[in-house]
Amino acid sequence: MKVGVISLGCAKNLVDTEHLLGMLNESGVEIITDRSDADAIIINTCGFIEPAKKEAIDTILDVADFKDGKLKKLIVMGCLAQRYKAQLEEEMPEVDRFIAIDEYNRLHEILTEELGVRIINSYGKAPRMLSGKPWMAYLRIADGCDNRCSYCAIPLIRGPLRSYPEDEIVKEAEKFVQNGVKELNLIAQDSSRYGYDIDGQLHLSHLLKRLDAIEGVKWIRILYLYPDEIPDDLIETIRNSKHILPYFDIPVQHGSDNMLRAMHRRGNRKLILERVEAIRRQLPDAILRTTVICGFPHETEEDHALNLSMISLAGWDHLGAFTFSSEEDTPAYEMEDDVPEEVKQKRKQEVMALQKEIADKRFAQWIGREDEVLVESRDPLTGMYIGRSKIHAPDDIDGCVRFRGDDSIEAGDFVKVRYRKIGNAVMIADMLER
Repeated sequence: MKVGVISLGCAKNLVDTEHLLGMLNESGVEIITDRSDADAIIINTCGFIEPAKKEAIDTILDVADFKDGKLKKLIVMGCLAQRYKAQLEEEMPEVDRFIAIDEYNRLHEILTEELGVRIINSYGKAPRMLSGKPWMAYLRIADGCDNRCSYCAIPLIRGPLRSYPEDEIVKEAEKFVQNGVKELNLIAQDSSRYGYDIDGQLHLSHLLKRLDAIEGVKWIRILYLYPDEIPDDLIETIRNSKHILPYFDIPVQHGSDNMLRAMHRRGNRKLILERVEAIRRQLPDAILRTTVICGFPHETEEDHALNLSMISLAGWDHLGAFTFSSEEDTPAYEMEDDVPEEVKQKRKQEVMALQKEIADKRFAQWIGREDEVLVESRDPLTGMYIGRSKIHAPDDIDGCVRFRGDDSIEAGDFVKVRYRKIGNAVMIADMLER
């Protein structure tokens, strides 16, 4: 049995895919990348926002064309299947099975039935099979979310917050590091609330201290921290650590209290700016990333101006801006989407233009500094190496570092560099003697 697996969506979804790959691998299934040679293809979908849903549907239809050849089974799992299973079963008969997320406890039984091959491990029991770069792994510490932001469908898809046992997380991290992983990226829908569902307390600092003590780990990066739950002790833990990068991914979504209340966000503008100041006070070289939404229902020019001023005052190093997209079954879906599309786009452009000015000034301060870069590839055209420093999260969301070096450098190596030039999210550096 030859099976192809396609993973769409975010890093959290990728972890599910890697659990699936581990199950298939442990069961002796041959995993292939050539769709035309597959007996079965499994697509793990995203269903969070409209572009992700469109990508999932388009991918399903593209793969379905292979059923005219060797392909016998097309299976769809993930967020789209969770959110629209009944509708999809009715409208897409070319798919042999839709598997919702809440069926993952039976995933081995379902796959055994559909593939005709005995899948011997249940979900989460087989070792994850990393599908990306062997020196980097995502470490999921929790699933689901309790925040209930008015625009977000994730709690409807993934359910409430469920923190994973600390011992299991540490054990998985130790195994990754033993197998050559150098960078651990902690992910959850809301990493800052890790452990809160267990006893009403925040346990992220304790978990980080245990991970920081793992022998052989090089970098630990935390993604998805909410501003109202970044206590001083968490900042102190990062400051006193050996391997935890001072990288704070804080999705604030807006700088107007009116908009934050409409979005059902905890905290306010004052708290956001206070937490940013607290981080920079204890960690002057900290890198701060955020996201904001432009054109949320009833957003006025005054709200937009407050958003811009918050961005200026915070001085984010990285920022992503999105225009509001109404998602069914969320509270915001019932709101009048009264900001015209051209106004949404104009406000987004103004946000990104301001952010470019801020980022250019902030990263200009890095020119002349020495830093450590994780090498990931080499440009065949220019011969320059491409990598990331503590400034850059994975998946090309923050840019990269480019430098020249000798042929002894391999992907996965750490190299010392000095920054020489900054431009368009690319940091040009000179390699220092190894």
